[in-house]
Amino acid sequence: MAILLTGSTGYIGAHIASNLLTDSAEPLNLLVRARDEQEARERLWRSLQLHLDFPRFREYLDSRIRIFRGDLTDAKFGLADSDYARLVQTTDSVIHCAASLNRKSEKSCLNVNLRGTLEVIQLAQRARDHHGLRRFSHVSTVAVAGQRSNDVVQEDTSIDWARSDYDPYARTKKFCEHMVHQLLPDVQRTIFRPSIVLGDSRRPETNQFDMVRAFVFLAGLPVLPFRPTDKIDIVNVDFVAGAVATLHQKPNPEHTIYHLSSGTSSETFSQLTDALAKATGKRGPMFVPKFEKSTSKMVNALAGKAGKIGGLANLLKVFLPYLVWNTVFDNTRATTELRTQPVPFSQYSYPLLRFSRENHFVYKYLDWPADSAEMQAARHAGAGQDPGQ
Repeated sequence: MAILLTGSTGYIGAHIASNLLTDSAEPLNLLVRARDEQEARERLWRSLQLHLDFPRFREYLDSRIRIFRGDLTDAKFGLADSDYARLVQTTDSVIHCAASLNRKSEKSCLNVNLRGTLEVIQLAQRARDHHGLRRFSHVSTVAVAGQRSNDVVQEDTSIDWARSDYDPYARTKKFCEHMVHQLLPDVQRTIFRPSIVLGDSRRPETNQFDMVRAFVFLAGLPVLPFRPTDKIDIVNVDFVAGAVATLHQKPNPEHTIYHLSSGTSSETFSQLTDALAKATGKRGPMFVPKFEKSTSKMVNALAGKAGKIGGLANLLKVFLPYLVWNTVFDNTRATTELRTQPVPFSQYSYPLLRFSRENHFVYKYLDWPADSAEMQAARHAGAGQDPGQ
């Protein structure tokens, strides 16, 4: 039996997969979108090479990973009947991490987040009916709390259906949680809500740059349109992935919903900028909160325009609301049960920003080794063909 993990080629999902592979002995069923088996393997290698060298990756691939080539939004993931039956019959628990984070696209969020989650829930129902399902874990977001201001949000009072949402991502993820509770009432469920996930506290390397790009830009401004004492709830991805992997495998977690966040220990803008100023030897920015509305108007005006400025404005338009709400998400449940705390962003922000700048916001992926068994087989197959074909 195995854990079905969706989203293993994504940023958080790859971290979760790495934790499960290195810290447990359970096999993994991984849903990967690809045209053929080798493309699926190469996509998985790209996502996991931040965490594993190739020999270790191949060891896990050969011993503990089953790849199912499918699409989250297709009926039964687009799998052949025999493959879908095998997925149902071998799945013992589910971690649903795949999602569209495209906060500008209602269509993308509806397709991936709603339709995709429904397909995963249906798979879970069939596994439950076939042999029983140990647990269904859903990776959601603190953004389900809707529009907030100057608040400390608790897990059980986070969702208020009368409260407006910031964007399609938050809106659809809120309904995904609702579906999990309504459609799997007799299955043990765990909901994980990460806050702003930014960087790995253990290393400067990253392959996820959207939020980093926005922060690099803001960090270089002489004036910031924020209140210096406002808190911003940023959490390191290694804390998030470790919490999901650990609590999912725990026989009886103490709670159903966990905020994976920095909580009331979240740092203020001035703490973050002071740390960066100290690391770079430069003077920190001035804070002018009265510029907040004019900055928002300028960003909205530039968003959608061609070029780097338009692209950056699109990023800022998406993330600006989350930077000015001065709201944090209580993490006492997770930190008490796990007996560990998130690492303050100020302690690892400079290496992350420096790596991103020096590599022009591009992660230099390693190719699948040319001397691997698959490549050798491909060469031998090619050598036997008529060159004219």
